[in-house]
Amino acid sequence: MSTQNVIDLQDVNIFQREHLVLSSVTLSIDTHEFVYLIGETGSGKSSLLKTLYGDLPLQQGTGTVTNFSLNDLKESEIPFLRRELGIVFQDFQLLTDRSVNNNLFFVLKATGWTDKKAIDRKIQEVLKKVGMSTKGHKMPYQLSGGEQQRIAIARALLNDPKLILADEPTGNLDPGTSEEIMLLLKDINASGTGILMATHDYSLILKFPSKTIKCDKGRVVETVQRSL
Repeated sequence: MSTQNVIDLQDVNIFQREHLVLSSVTLSIDTHEFVYLIGETGSGKSSLLKTLYGDLPLQQGTGTVTNFSLNDLKESEIPFLRRELGIVFQDFQLLTDRSVNNNLFFVLKATGWTDKKAIDRKIQEVLKKVGMSTKGHKMPYQLSGGEQQRIAIARALLNDPKLILADEPTGNLDPGTSEEIMLLLKDINASGTGILMATHDYSLILKFPSKTIKCDKGRVVETVQRSL
């Protein structure tokens, strides 16, 4: 099975304004890897994710995400980088004033899709992938938290991303629903999409073990989870 690095960071220093958050970060993730990102609140997890999707500029070191160099990433290129990524947030970030279908329609139109039939086909395809084929007409408030997160994952899949960045995707969910979301993410990963998932839920890591990296004392290190 061929692989391709979707994240490649070499000796990267990550800043929030002038404050050095993480130093000497070297990290590579390929399209078939599922990697957990752990660490205390304030340890730099969100800053690392924001650097990867172009929200924080890369000032020192070298980095690529998919085929985009983070070193000379222009503001005009950031939307194109994000089309290669799927981003899933803890709080879903669905548009509450429109249906599930119209949430997905909005994203496709915003990323350059124009053919109505192709848009409808794509919406049905991603809803089927996340087990939500019958929910397209629903408003977000009519869905449970787990269902909303499935829609958020469907949204992340719209442009066939090479990489999904998931920031605490189970943080607002009960344990049973969290496991369902993990099984869905694992399935997406098995089909060839790299996943980097920030989490505080060590019980999930034990149940679904995978490569784990930790933000700790300003560094990013690979770690082995042995117990809670």
